[in-house]
Amino acid sequence: MTSPLIGLDWGSTRLRAYRFDEAGEVAQARALPWGSRHLPEGGFAEAFGQAVEGWPRAPVLACGMVGSRGGWREAPYLDTPCRIDTLAGALTSIAAPDGRTVHIVPGLRDPAGPDVMRGEETQIVGLLAQAPALAGDARLLMPGTHSKWVRVRDGAVTGFTTVMTGELFAVLRAHSILGAGVAEGPADDAAFVRGIAAARDAGAAGGLSRLFSARALMLEGVLAPAAVADFLSGLLIGDELRMALAAGWASPDAPVYLVGEDTLCTRYRQAAEAFGLTFLATPGAISAYGLWHVAAAAGLLDGLSHA
Repeated sequence: MTSPLIGLDWGSTRLRAYRFDEAGEVAQARALPWGSRHLPEGGFAEAFGQAVEGWPRAPVLACGMVGSRGGWREAPYLDTPCRIDTLAGALTSIAAPDGRTVHIVPGLRDPAGPDVMRGEETQIVGLLAQAPALAGDARLLMPGTHSKWVRVRDGAVTGFTTVMTGELFAVLRAHSILGAGVAEGPADDAAFVRGIAAARDAGAAGGLSRLFSARALMLEGVLAPAAVADFLSGLLIGDELRMALAAGWASPDAPVYLVGEDTLCTRYRQAAEAFGLTFLATPGAISAYGLWHVAAAAGLLDGLSHA
């Protein structure tokens, strides 16, 4: 078994490891529960050892929270505007206990916020490698726990903004009077659409002014307890889109390209219709693709005839 590269997508809650073949395809993948916030007894080194066990001693490239201040080693941010090929020249290296060298991709910082990202920059590399036409001028949305609204121009990330929609939903669902103790239920599309409309029609007050309506609608019997989560999801996603329009991150005359998990992206596309926005899907598994292309730009694949 040979491999020119091992890639690690190492976030705060999970670790994904990829063994690449010489064509840059993922030959083998592993998913481990060892995010930067939850590690085995041996810490990062032990988690790393589990991730690469039995794999060849190839160059290793990692992205994500492994390079944060609380990670294995901090990889300093690069300020925007930042060309994606600049990432390859700013890797931070760690000597792992087994003698391998782990290279970490730096995150990005937008001084205008200020705002920061780690891991998403590698996804952007992967997306632009697969769809080079987007490098000229594109608006990206990377939904998740912390949604990222990103602007790309002339091959550079020129700026971005984070919206904590996913984390706010989780907090409200588990720890607030709106969701705590409310029974789970099957997906309720009507409740989700109702939440989107509530955010859209909130006007200058914004979606937060409508949050308590989830409680009132349930008490009045209009909203079933099991539908509260979908209403809140629609309300929060809708308010994110309302903010995006107001701030100019999105506009009806330009598409926004979605980068993220399929189910969540489907919800955002549904919400976009209510705001007159066009959201387009992008290829999946782009983190691995981004790691391969950063490695190539950094010279980690120089032993390959096609690199």
